[in-house]
Amino acid sequence: MHNEIIKVQGLSKSFGPLPVLKDISFTVNQGEVVAIIGPSGSGKSTLLRCVTHLELIDTGSIILDGRDMARDGIYAQGDVLRTICLKMGLVFQNFNLFPHFSVERNITEAQIHVLRREKSEAVERAKTLLEKMGLADKAAAYPFQLSGGQQQRVSIARALALDPEVLFFDEPTSALDPELTGDILKVIRDLAAEKMTMVIVTHEIPFAREVADRVLFMDAGSFIEEGPATQLIDNPRLDRTKAFLARLSRFQEG
Repeated sequence: MHNEIIKVQGLSKSFGPLPVLKDISFTVNQGEVVAIIGPSGSGKSTLLRCVTHLELIDTGSIILDGRDMARDGIYAQGDVLRTICLKMGLVFQNFNLFPHFSVERNITEAQIHVLRREKSEAVERAKTLLEKMGLADKAAAYPFQLSGGQQQRVSIARALALDPEVLFFDEPTSALDPELTGDILKVIRDLAAEKMTMVIVTHEIPFAREVADRVLFMDAGSFIEEGPATQLIDNPRLDRTKAFLARLSRFQEG
């Protein structure tokens, strides 16, 4: 029996008259890495924002670790909602670090104010995570003094500092120069080896094939094909999936 940590059913979301997500259902098991691929504008980022409560859904249910975050579009309230949301971390494609905070303070701030951790404990956790990210010497630096790859590793450390049960990545390498993407992919690879539950929106198809247990292919606001990573990427069933992968692979080779 798989331990289902996320269950999304019938999720729909529109912006005004424009439907962006249409009747989406999927599950993620504990320790599983799920990659979401698909063309730009297909709703992948909006889906992550809905599941992590940065956008409100119109209809459907989101259940995290057996607790209802939203059911039939109605949200849990107060502390219940807050507790559920704290189980999820989101790493953005553009880092979203506080520019006027040092690296260390970027990682300790939410620990102190959201988790109510003692400052000394928060600093210790930040140090441990920076070491893990290969940034032990950058605690006192400010974001503008870091490369894009280093900023993204700080943002991953910041998300991990809150001890989430699930980590979501929204195109974690898309804002980086190609030679910097390897560092980020290594960090995610290491987290996968530690059995961190992750949902990754990515255009890095070889990486998705290597690190994900399952791949979901999204097109026009719906999941139209899913399967084990190697199977879906090497032998997709649908012509639409085949065309997308072929075009992406030509683009990446070119």
